[in-house]
Amino acid sequence: MAKGRSKGGQGTPATVALTREGVTFTVHAYEHDPNAASYGEEAASVLGVPTERVFKTLLADVDGALTVAVVPVAGRLDLKALAAAVGGKRAAMADPAAAERATGYVLGGISPLGQKRRHPTVLDDSALTLPTIYVSAGRRGLEIELAPTDLIRLTTATTASVSRT
Repeated sequence: MAKGRSKGGQGTPATVALTREGVTFTVHAYEHDPNAASYGEEAASVLGVPTERVFKTLLADVDGALTVAVVPVAGRLDLKALAAAVGGKRAAMADPAAAERATGYVLGGISPLGQKRRHPTVLDDSALTLPTIYVSAGRRGLEIELAPTDLIRLTTATTASVSRT
C-alpha cells in the first residue's frame, strides 16, 4: 500500500482526509455495473476479495441522531446492537435522502471517511481480526483498503458486534 496515495486522480473527500492524515491506504477502482444487486458484493466480486473484508457504510437513526455503522457486506446490520453500542434505545435505518445530505455522498458510495459532518460511528468488531479492510472511497466503483485501526482513529469509531449473518 502506498502512503497517502490514490491512483488516477480519484480524489474524494475520503481520500483527501486520509492523505491529509498521512494514513497508508490503497484505492481500488473498478467499473461499477448499475444493474448490480449489491454495491458491496459487487466490489468484493470484481476485486476478488472475500466479502468478510469488504465493509458497507450504513446510516441509522438512533433515538433521533444519525449514526454510522460499518459492517461486512457478508452480513446485515443488527439495529438493536447498534443502538446499544451508542447507548441508545431504538434504531431504524435512516431515510436514504437524509443519509446522502448528511454525508455528502450518494447511496452505494457512502464512505465512513470525509463526511460533511461527523456522526457517531460504530465499526463491527470483526474488522479487528483483519490486517486491512475495504470501505467505499466515496464513489460507486471506488474502494479504499486500509487498516481498521486507522479507520477507527480517523472516525473516532467505537467497535462492537453490530453485524449478523
